[in-house]
Amino acid sequence: MKTPITELIEVLIQMLPEDEYIDPVGKVLVDALKRGNAIITCGNGGSATDASHLVEELTGKYKKVRRPLPGFCMNSDAAAITCIANDFGFENVFVRQLAALAKPGDVLVAFSTSGNSPNIINALADAHRYKVSTVLLTGRDGGNAAKVADHVIYVPSDNTARIQEAHTLILHNFLEQIEHESL
Repeated sequence: MKTPITELIEVLIQMLPEDEYIDPVGKVLVDALKRGNAIITCGNGGSATDASHLVEELTGKYKKVRRPLPGFCMNSDAAAITCIANDFGFENVFVRQLAALAKPGDVLVAFSTSGNSPNIINALADAHRYKVSTVLLTGRDGGNAAKVADHVIYVPSDNTARIQEAHTLILHNFLEQIEHESL
């Protein structure tokens, strides 16, 4: 039986071809922030913590002290989620927030290990209505969400834990790019 570390190393080795795509996707975030736009994130379960992690590093700091950068995580407000889910269905918890908060030029970064969560698919599809670029960090084949996202970064694994671990590495890569630009 392989250890989790061995499994993760194998996944990361398989991701090497994807590595060339991570920096250009990170540049999408950098460019939006340079224009004064926001990074909007969302996810479910463990992916929700990844979405929250990216935003807290933007508004706080990653490695260096800098001005806070605009970002908000749509899965962090329990009252909004439960209100919207109760009145409009869980599949619309992110769509309603996008309609209220998104501005043209913002970037939506969605985290979904399967790519098949209806609320993620709906948010990615609806973001285009508001002229919001979309990024999906996913696993497996990206599911139905990969069909509607502008940029997709795949983690070649079926193991949810390994996918989420790789997503943390990718979001840290984005943050290093952002801070390198001295935003």
